[in-house]
Parts: sequence; C-alpha cells; structure tokens
Amino acid sequence: MFWTGHDIRAKSGQRFCFPVNNDHIDSDGFRANVGIILSNEDGRLLLAGRAGSKGWQFPQGGMLEGESPQQAMYRELHEEVGLTSEDVAVLGATVDWLRYRLPDRFIRHGSTPLCIGQKQRWFLLRLTGPEDRVNFDQSDTPEFDRWRWVDFWHPVKEVIYFKRRVYAQALNELGPHLYPEGLPPQPRWWPKRWRNVFEKDLRRIDGLQSERFDDGKADHTE
Repeated sequence: MFWTGHDIRAKSGQRFCFPVNNDHIDSDGFRANVGIILSNEDGRLLLAGRAGSKGWQFPQGGMLEGESPQQAMYRELHEEVGLTSEDVAVLGATVDWLRYRLPDRFIRHGSTPLCIGQKQRWFLLRLTGPEDRVNFDQSDTPEFDRWRWVDFWHPVKEVIYFKRRVYAQALNELGPHLYPEGLPPQPRWWPKRWRNVFEKDLRRIDGLQSERFDDGKADHTE
C-alpha cells in the first residue's frame, strides 16, 4: 500500500499514487511494484474490493528503496490483507517485470520523477492458515473493505481496464503452479479482441524471456 505522494482518484474510486520519497521509479518512468495472487486449496483466487468503491483487484503495492521483491510482497501482504509469512506458502513468482502504463489522465505530468506506469513482480501464494486470518485492520486507511474467492480467470474481468493485460500475463505465467496439468480454459465471455491482445502479449514475452536466458541475463526474483 505505502503511499508517499499525492493521490488521484478516478470516478471508479481507484486511487493512483505518484510517490515522492522512498519508492523505486526507473529511468523509463515505471514505479517498481509487487502484485499478490492468493489462492485457496481449491485453486480459487482472492479478489479484494477497494474501500469505498466498486472496484476489485489483487493486492499490490510499491517497493521501497532497499527492499527485495519478496520483502515488499510480505510487507504488502500484511498491510493490505493482514496475513504474514506463517499464513501462506509461496508457490511461484514471475521471472521478470510485467509492465502497464497509466492512461494519460492519471499521469501527473508536473511531478518529478515522472511516473507513467508500474512494473511489477507477481507472486502466487497459497493460504495455509484459516480464512478468518484475512483482515483489513492493519491500517487507519485500509486499501480494501471486502473480499471473496473467485474462479481463476475472473479477476481479468473485474480489474480496471488498463491492468487487464498484466493480469492475464501474470495468471498465464504463474497458473501452472496451481494447475500443473493445464490451465482452466479461457472463459467464453472474453471478447475476441481480448484474446488476440493477450495472445500477442504472451508471444512477445516468451520471445523476450528466451532471449534473456540465451544471453544469461535473466533477472531472477530474490
């Protein structure tokens, strides 16, 4: 969660923070961030409702200076949904950063450094403790006020539109840890244009990762 700058709130209630202290913003304008996909024993995923709005998403938050992705993940896990490392098992993490750009109306063009979007390391966790451990009492201004378990692909539909591609990428990469015999079929309600864009993204990412491994430059999550 960790907000260090000013907030911009969309009509949907989504809040976007452009930090001024402690966060990582790279030379391309992307803020370093971690995303958390929390599953239960049935392979369903925790989707959290943003406080005071209709929006739903996975827990996520910015990395602080000096934090590793895993350290940031555990901090955000506790701040946003009240869980600790004792409540979860780490099943996997994305090999590299996944990026999304903010729509222009959400970019604070006068800010320094300029943040144009987020680059994220995603973690797939399994809840090993009781469900009643999930709580939103760790902050005076909680990010979420409700949650529910949903089917594997459902978050792609619920999340704000400019994060859909990253959600599809993260689920495709990490899903085999939950479904080693094959991911659930893509929903029939996905529009054809979504399928085309998601498949194009996956081909591009597969190509980039193959090049990085061939060059010995794969950036592993700590």
